[in-house]
Amino acid sequence: MSKAVKRLGIHSMTLCQWAVDGKVPFVWVGRERRFSSVDVENMKRGSGSATSRPRREVLYVRVSGSNGQESSLLAQEEEPRATSAGEVVKVVRDRGSGLRENRPGLNRVLAMVSDGSVSVVRVTHEDRLARFGVGWLRRLFAVYGASLEVLYPKKSGGRDELLEDFVSLVTTFAGRLYGMRSAEARERLLAETGQCAEDGGGR
Repeated sequence: MSKAVKRLGIHSMTLCQWAVDGKVPFVWVGRERRFSSVDVENMKRGSGSATSRPRREVLYVRVSGSNGQESSLLAQEEEPRATSAGEVVKVVRDRGSGLRENRPGLNRVLAMVSDGSVSVVRVTHEDRLARFGVGWLRRLFAVYGASLEVLYPKKSGGRDELLEDFVSLVTTFAGRLYGMRSAEARERLLAETGQCAEDGGGR
């Protein structure tokens, strides 16, 4: 942190606030925040033009289930909309696992960032955007002059974060396995029903 503060020419408390607000990526190493020199240099180069660019926000909300959960989507939308500090250009709603890379909603967000139509992507929690690889998405956004803001950033680190990731993986794969078994059961039931119909027709 001391090197990042010196490079940016700001107070350490300012850098901490930027980290909490999602303006600069960081990782936890024990109880300390660590910043990439690449991200610090990108922020230093972009600091002069960031204030002149209008703040245009896209809100991204996601649920895992394919059906229902509309109330959860609305709840996720309300909080970032209420704390918006600029123009909310669009609310992108997605359905599907956060482990899936090819999500229609996520693809729309990436397209909006890349064409410059938004300057800020806002989510309630990091895992709404992706279960893994959020740091890469931050850097990709930064390439196009956009930032990611997380309303409730992660505060855990080390073992707690590893355990949380492990639980996410187990939950996701357990859900997929259950879905596969359900599909197999439906196919078996349909096959049995079809066989009965054929037998009945033959008689």
